[in-house]
Amino acid sequence: MFSLPVVTWIGNAATVLSGRWGAVSRRAQEVGCSREAMYQQARRGEQAVAWEQAGGPSREELLAENQRLRDDNWTLWALLDEAETFSQALQQQFAAAAAAMGLSLTQIVQLLAIMLPQRCVPSRATVGRWVEHASRRAGSILAVVDRVCQAWVLTLCLDEIFFHQEPVLVAVEPHSMAWVAGQRGPARTGDSWCQLLQQWPGVERVVSDAGTGLARGVKLLNEARAAAPESGQAPVEPVQVGLDVFHTEREMQRVVSRRWAQAEKLLDTAAQADQQVAHAKQRGIDARGAAGRARAAWSKAERAFDEAVQVETAVERIKAALALVRPDGQLNDRAWAQQQITEALGKLEGDAWSKVRRLLNDVRTLNHLDWMHEQLDQAVSDPLLREAVVRLWYWRGHLGRAHVTRQAPVAQLVVVEQLLCQRLSPDWPQAYARVGHILTHTVRASSAVECMNSVLRMHQARHRHVSQGMLDLKRLFWNCRAFTHGKRRGACPYQLLRLSLPTYDWWELLQMDPEELEQKLSTQEVRV
Repeated sequence: MFSLPVVTWIGNAATVLSGRWGAVSRRAQEVGCSREAMYQQARRGEQAVAWEQAGGPSREELLAENQRLRDDNWTLWALLDEAETFSQALQQQFAAAAAAMGLSLTQIVQLLAIMLPQRCVPSRATVGRWVEHASRRAGSILAVVDRVCQAWVLTLCLDEIFFHQEPVLVAVEPHSMAWVAGQRGPARTGDSWCQLLQQWPGVERVVSDAGTGLARGVKLLNEARAAAPESGQAPVEPVQVGLDVFHTEREMQRVVSRRWAQAEKLLDTAAQADQQVAHAKQRGIDARGAAGRARAAWSKAERAFDEAVQVETAVERIKAALALVRPDGQLNDRAWAQQQITEALGKLEGDAWSKVRRLLNDVRTLNHLDWMHEQLDQAVSDPLLREAVVRLWYWRGHLGRAHVTRQAPVAQLVVVEQLLCQRLSPDWPQAYARVGHILTHTVRASSAVECMNSVLRMHQARHRHVSQGMLDLKRLFWNCRAFTHGKRRGACPYQLLRLSLPTYDWWELLQMDPEELEQKLSTQEVRV
């Protein structure tokens, strides 16, 4: 049909539309086409005229739009080809980051399926190989970085977490939140902990719970340090152990909550007894028996309530004794704290408090006060100036937390203490800075390692097994990840640990050769 000249095509349409009898047959014989073809040409001619008269885009505009769409289509295909060429590295980075965050391989594949065409989605086995390769590289990178970190890690918080009855030994530097050790098994015995701690020869203090394996591990480490040193080497100081205040306070709060729950239950029982008395009186029944039971219930509830109040008061007294500064702003010490604890424990009777009593009677519980006094004596030699700047530091911190009605008196105390510091020494701001640094960096709880355990529990909830390589991958990712909130915001743990690296991007660090990284860290290009 389209092989006919345009003039013949128009003539055929005109013949059909003229409506004369026999004209279509004669025209078909003249031009050599079928009558059906002529009728189709007529219909299309009518449509063309109707479209032209109806307005809208012209043929030239439609051709231009068609060309633009073709160009866009070509660009999209080019981008797809480029994505297929360069996306594998990004997919590997995505898979490694997601695995470090605790996602399973199946979840990673499902997320990749959202972003990639179906034919480009990697299999679960492929993603597993990517993650395994990244895990092996993370272990070799950490072996280099850990050796550099040894000079900066002086305090450690220790604990363990279990993956289906298999322990993972965790160590965190509390000030930077650097996760410096995550060892998978083989057990949580003293030998295992001693082996882990020997990798950090600069450690001076550890804070942990009252676990026997941890205690024996530190004991074995100190025995190894006390052994005769090699010729020319100075003896290494033993590691000091502080008992975690976090677990002690949590155990106290657990028992207090149980006491309050019992008191509330007895109060509800007494209230129900009053309702029974009222109901009996309303029905005209003798209520003397119900009233007697109600009085007994209220007496029992009141005793339980009073005991709960006394217990909570004693617990608050113990918490004040475990703090660095007394409620009156004076510096806390072991003698005052031990006296407060002894008097408060006299009011905590019963088997429910046996664990709390054992923890509070442990000499390691107040070791953080001895550490604090030792450092303060070295920082500020004048005892009067030291006490004055401590009180100033305490009341300044209390001013921001005080109620509106208490802000004016606290502000007056701040002014008085500041005037006293100025009279005692013209260099009091330097002393104040040193004292404030010591007080804010005195570690008395292992809550830092509990925070790390909460990160591991996200992995624990999705996986039945965790390999040492996966722990290394998670540790490298955590230590290079910048904090987004809090006082550490904007810096990663390695930066807060004052560790200089060629890059703090965990993926770029993972791509480096371990020998090249070690060489860079040992030169002046990157100062350690």
